[in-house]
Amino acid sequence: MDIAAPVEEIKGIGPKTAELLRRAGIFTLRDLAYYLPRTYENFQQAHQISELRPGQVVVKAKVENARLSRKSRGLTIVEATLRDASGAIRAVWFNQAYRVKQLSADKEFIFTGKLEFSYGRYQIMNPAVHLAEDILQQVDNELQAIYPAKGNLKSANFHKFLAASKSYLAQLPDLIPNYPGRATAMLDVHFPSDANEAKKGREYLATEELFCLLLASRLNRQQNEKLRTTPIKADITILKKALARLPFCLTNAQRRALWEILQDMASETPMNRLLQGDVGSGKTMVAALSALVAARGGVQTALMAPTEVLATQHAASLANSFGQDLRIALLTGSTKHKAVLKKRIAQGEVDLVIGTHALITDDTYFNNLGLAIIDEQHRFGVAQRQKLLGKARTMPHLLSMTATPIPRSLQLTIFGDLAVSVLDELPAGRKAISTKVVPQKSQEQMWRDVEEQLSQGHQVYYVCKKIDNTNSSELSSVKKEYERIVKKYRQYKVGLLHGRMKSAEKEAVMKSFSDGRIDILVCTTVVEVGVNVPNATSMIIADADQYGLSQLHQLRGRVGRGDAASYCYLVNSKDAPSRRLREIENSQDGFYLAEVDLKLRGPGEIYGSLQHGALDLRIASVTDTKLVHRADQLVRQFLQQGYNVLKYKELSAIVRKYQRLTTLN
Repeated sequence: MDIAAPVEEIKGIGPKTAELLRRAGIFTLRDLAYYLPRTYENFQQAHQISELRPGQVVVKAKVENARLSRKSRGLTIVEATLRDASGAIRAVWFNQAYRVKQLSADKEFIFTGKLEFSYGRYQIMNPAVHLAEDILQQVDNELQAIYPAKGNLKSANFHKFLAASKSYLAQLPDLIPNYPGRATAMLDVHFPSDANEAKKGREYLATEELFCLLLASRLNRQQNEKLRTTPIKADITILKKALARLPFCLTNAQRRALWEILQDMASETPMNRLLQGDVGSGKTMVAALSALVAARGGVQTALMAPTEVLATQHAASLANSFGQDLRIALLTGSTKHKAVLKKRIAQGEVDLVIGTHALITDDTYFNNLGLAIIDEQHRFGVAQRQKLLGKARTMPHLLSMTATPIPRSLQLTIFGDLAVSVLDELPAGRKAISTKVVPQKSQEQMWRDVEEQLSQGHQVYYVCKKIDNTNSSELSSVKKEYERIVKKYRQYKVGLLHGRMKSAEKEAVMKSFSDGRIDILVCTTVVEVGVNVPNATSMIIADADQYGLSQLHQLRGRVGRGDAASYCYLVNSKDAPSRRLREIENSQDGFYLAEVDLKLRGPGEIYGSLQHGALDLRIASVTDTKLVHRADQLVRQFLQQGYNVLKYKELSAIVRKYQRLTTLN
């Protein structure tokens, strides 16, 4: 059977089951083969309850009196009594309220977990729960694979389907030339005789997955290098005059990054560079100087920002610094007289156009777009970036910017086709921000400190986390805190800002805060990027443990932008501070925090749906440097030995998918 064969060709899968599998996203034998177990259990070690000893245990039992015992400060506790013919034992689950409905008294379950002496008694803590009838009682190996349920399909169903496919899996051809072992790895993953075998199989398949990602990235870079554009030569005299007029000197990191960008722009190969730097490191200034060089070279620049607030701020600050050197315009959804402005842009009367998605509408034309700059580039999809690049007659130079540092492992894999410039140096005068983790129950001293800052005329951010992904929950949670703060601090002006407000309302609130007419701004993470209010010295982040470290670091960067000492308070929604929050409490280094985030929470916490869309790495982790290195070596061998990916049907299809997701062009 071909690995691309539909699941209907597998013995035991009829039309109805095939439809259930298709609903689960499983269409072919390959989809089924790569639907990997989430864990493994050794059900052959089940004991009578009377024989249990402290440690890892397996129990087959019925349930008595499953109940939600208490709920406090976001913590739910479910308790139940497990009973078999020999006796009973207590089981406890934390933050798993659904167990009450799951644990029917008339059914038999298999529980696997750790038996501990806790709260004065022995009990099984947070055991995994399997319906006994869903577990295959006769298995060839000691370990049994446990698959994630999908709709009406349970783990036992997937085990049955894969067992029926075993003879085909045993004959799977290798995906990567000169990297044997795919069939063995697949059998080891689905039917391991022990934990080491399962681990070895996963490592092989993870290396295979990373190979495809790295190869796609390498091929993208090769294609980019074949493209041609109009080179832009820097007028050093003009550049020096503009630098001399600035009220500050560039940092060494800014000078180095600017030089790297100018060298790229002077080439016939389109620049594809990422400028990454910590909050406040001066990325926008480097971008503006690049736009000045482009203007003197006879081409226009478009700077696309993710929010109207940020685009407006960029336009105001750059007009102040470069107004006599550049013809700058702001184009957003709320811009007045857009038709007149778009006509000026189309006629080449604007050098630098700063805007939001309004830059890529069908009726926006450029006279001669030569440089595209995308701020907070991970907030834009591939299609949006391509649409901006498509506004040029020939491929323009592309400069992407991010304040979220990219760990080295992500640079090598997801961003392998990018040249990277790093601003690892803050401008003179930027002070470290005092950061403190505040337990939920111990906020009194924090508010006393905040009141002291307010009494001195400083301003405060109060950031609220969305309860869930619905708009209503965002508004209710923020408004509830807003109403509480208004009642508590009647002597101060309190403002409200969230993503569901109209653009004009958001602009008005931010302007009031910037002008000092709002003392406390209760807001969502809409203030995460670009907002610059030097008089704001305190940042309170509620439910801070619900955020990634990189996002917390971004938010923290909204304060500490003036001369006064600044403070960031991370209010933990749980009883004890997590290890992650202690990390940001002790570090001001965004690159270090991004690495910690990557290891603890994965790339999705740094980039949401990732830079170029959901890469859907099912097996591999880009944090596994050993496997990344192994895959990189395989890619180098593949290219050096002259293999053509197009000659390998399955490999080619996978690599093409990753190429679409990992290209900026």
